[in-house]
Amino acid sequence: MSQHSLSPLSSLFRRKSIAADVGDAGLKRVLGPLSLVALGVGCTIGAGLFSLTGVAAGNNAGPAVTLAYLVAAIACGFAGLCYSELAGMIPIAGSAYSYAYVTMGELVAWIIGWDLVLEYAVGAATVSVSWSGYVNSLLAGWGIHLPARLVASPFETVHLPDGTLTTGVANLPAAFILMAVSALLIRGTSESAKVNAVIVTIKLLVIAAFIAFGISYIETANYHPFIPPNTGTFGQFGLSGIMRAAGTVFFAYVGFDALSTAAQETRNPKRDMPIGILGSLAICTLVYVSFSLVLTGIVNYRAMAFDPAPVATAIDRTHIAWLQVAIKLGILCGFTSVLLVLLLGQSRVFFAMARDGLLPPLFSRTHPRFGTPWLSNLFFMVLTSLLAAFLPIAELGHMTSIGTLLAFIIVCVGVLVLRKQAPEAERRFRVPGGPVFPILGVVSCLGMMVSLDGLTWVRLLVWLVIGLGVYFGYGRRHSRLGKA
Repeated sequence: MSQHSLSPLSSLFRRKSIAADVGDAGLKRVLGPLSLVALGVGCTIGAGLFSLTGVAAGNNAGPAVTLAYLVAAIACGFAGLCYSELAGMIPIAGSAYSYAYVTMGELVAWIIGWDLVLEYAVGAATVSVSWSGYVNSLLAGWGIHLPARLVASPFETVHLPDGTLTTGVANLPAAFILMAVSALLIRGTSESAKVNAVIVTIKLLVIAAFIAFGISYIETANYHPFIPPNTGTFGQFGLSGIMRAAGTVFFAYVGFDALSTAAQETRNPKRDMPIGILGSLAICTLVYVSFSLVLTGIVNYRAMAFDPAPVATAIDRTHIAWLQVAIKLGILCGFTSVLLVLLLGQSRVFFAMARDGLLPPLFSRTHPRFGTPWLSNLFFMVLTSLLAAFLPIAELGHMTSIGTLLAFIIVCVGVLVLRKQAPEAERRFRVPGGPVFPILGVVSCLGMMVSLDGLTWVRLLVWLVIGLGVYFGYGRRHSRLGKA
């Protein structure tokens, strides 16, 4: 059907074929199942574990942040099953954006694609701020003190050496690491995956060491009360606090969403993507629950509310010098792998949107030598660096979580829609239980979205309004599907 035969309203919901362009489009298929699991673990275990655990415990859930991780993991499991089914059926770059284009049409695809841009950009900025906090802690242990105003945003209060209080200028270490990781991604996907595999191994060893050595330093008094009573304000402890904490740390599970953006660089996506998604989710859930239980046992949750490096604080209490250095170095490696996968996913979503004509075509160009969407990488290097330098970590974490939850809801709905539209299509992996798990995924993710604060919702709506302006001003008129 031509574009001119469609009504203005129906043209907003034109859908790509399920057999959409699955060519390489200049991307190299270099990833196997083990690389995908490593990428998923590499992205998933990071800021959510090492930094947002403290934020969520101190502000929302107390020691019950462990339960918040379980709530988030259950919702994530439902969404992970849905991602696995769609990733096997629609093995192209773009993750939830591409799935929505096939199942619900162009406008919904644009909304989720624009949302993913927010999710990955703010997520990468959040992680880089945590990276900066641990670098500062590590260097301070060696007697090297970075200028306090150059490791904090203008919205944060810092203590100067003479004891005076002032505000930060910019978080320069956070901006630096984003530039370095972007340069690696431009160099190539295969090279990035190899570096990530090494980093993930170091990160898992560090977590195992923290749990093994940290158990003996747990003070059981820190677990009482395990669920602190609600203060009278929704989201501040009690059951509502656990739900808000789950919504906050849900960002910690963004890994397999970012992982699915690499489907077009996977050797056998129909087989390997479900392995990568579900395998990494299982490993990460076990790590999160164990780690948060030990952390809140060592450090009282009240002391973690505004600490960007709570694990460094906890391990300093062991007074084991070599362990302090090893764990902080390992955590820095872990953050680096998270940044690598988030920035990879971000550029691939932009690449897919530009290839479909919804964004300027320069973002769909791949490097003639490296085979990577290098212009997208450069664009987001600048954007994320600015966010990291000038915004505090708590606000960044909330913004990322709501974007992740919205993406997961779209994917769960997409499974239901595609089963009606294409019931006979090949499904290498199929979510069991009929419509039950996708519906539970929608309900659980929506429940956590509702638990987030109103200001976070306002930011999301403002971002989506801006996105709709871009779509109607540029994307709709240049859509490849519309021109076809």
